[in-house]
Amino acid sequence: MEYIVYWGALAIASAIVGGVLATWKNRDYSSWAAWCFLMPPLVIALLLTPKNVGPKPRQPTLDELDRREDRLI
Repeated sequence: MEYIVYWGALAIASAIVGGVLATWKNRDYSSWAAWCFLMPPLVIALLLTPKNVGPKPRQPTLDELDRREDRLI
């Protein structure tokens, strides 16, 4: 039973660290935090990736997604 608690604490800490590192490396923090929560060793992969240059990637808002004409539905 303690294993579940330890894994949960590690997953939450990994998600926080992954989100902060992704912001620092100019990457999408929400997806990196989610993936680091599911697989904590991905924090190491994020540490090894180079920093992106240029503007920060931006997720489109829901309104922008609705206005797209090339969407599937």
